[in-house]
Amino acid sequence: MDADAVVETLPIATWDGPFSPVLQRQALTALEHGKVVLLPDLPFRTTPDEAPLLRPNVAGCLRKNISLDPHTGKLGNATLNPVAATQLAAMMQRFATQSLQLLHGLLPAYAATLEQARTSFRPSEVAGREYSPRQDDRRLHVDAFPSRPLGGRRILRVFSNVAPDNAARVWRVGEEFETFAERFLPRAKRALPGSAWLLERAGITKGRRTNYDSLMLRLHDGAKLDAAYQAASPFMEMAFPPGAVWMCFTDQVLHAVLAGHCALEQTFYVPVEAMTDTGRAPLRVLERLVGRPLT
Repeated sequence: MDADAVVETLPIATWDGPFSPVLQRQALTALEHGKVVLLPDLPFRTTPDEAPLLRPNVAGCLRKNISLDPHTGKLGNATLNPVAATQLAAMMQRFATQSLQLLHGLLPAYAATLEQARTSFRPSEVAGREYSPRQDDRRLHVDAFPSRPLGGRRILRVFSNVAPDNAARVWRVGEEFETFAERFLPRAKRALPGSAWLLERAGITKGRRTNYDSLMLRLHDGAKLDAAYQAASPFMEMAFPPGAVWMCFTDQVLHAVLAGHCALEQTFYVPVEAMTDTGRAPLRVLERLVGRPLT
């Protein structure tokens, strides 16, 4: 794959700008065209007191990641004493705040409608672990949330590698979303009538799934469960070194995480209407391919 079609590297060294109109335009265009935007000169700086937190066993056994609600400060899935938990929450909150500053300055077209979701810390090594196929993020996939329907809103994520031992976080980035969708759409069956209502009523989903949400989940599962596709589909491998920050629309960029530990991630939701080129949103691509509205 052509690296220029996959990654856009920007010379940004500050979280809060100001950013030139040229940089703003470059970042927006790259993201909406399905690229990974790489900021190799923008480290998220941890403090010496936070060094003991950068280890795998700070996470509980129920899930592989630690989560933070940046609006309430509530920490989830950490196995730490109260003092250490407070330190970790502060570190993650700082990343959440800086990520929001970055997007407000770099992507002003999104600022008014940008919704900040959960922050996560991913301390455990990815390589060598055992997962079920649907949970295995080492397989190429697009992001779709089983319990949180988005109704077409975009998933924009900011990542930072904070590994203390110089370990890279290694990704694969796959083919363009529309090509991928054309491949898997014929296999994606429609949801059963009434299933979205039932899932919401039972509390399994936080809100009602649209046809778009159901279709995206089927594309996510279809790719992960197709061993032949995982073995033969085109991809480019990328190694993000410690200190690097990168971002992309993970509902559009086909990606897999092969190796790495101690990464921070901040999720944002962006309405399709905020995009400069709405036709590139997965919602609009899928509606065009199936010939009907999906929300």
